[in-house]
Amino acid sequence: MKYAVDRVENDVVILQNLSDGSMKEEKKETFPFKIKEKDIVVKQEDGYVLDLNAKKERIKLIKEKMNKLKSKE
Repeated sequence: MKYAVDRVENDVVILQNLSDGSMKEEKKETFPFKIKEKDIVVKQEDGYVLDLNAKKERIKLIKEKMNKLKSKE
């Protein structure tokens, strides 16, 4: 399951499920790497892994959508 990091509040990470949009919380210590907003993580049996390619692609798509919206004004 893939999640986008919506935000990090103190020791809690708020994740958005990329399949259905649902939200869930995880403790920051759950992640074996430095976690930050906009990261994409994949839940595996042994924990979470960072997906840098998915993060880059998601940022690119969001920028494209924003540019389309701006051009319609």
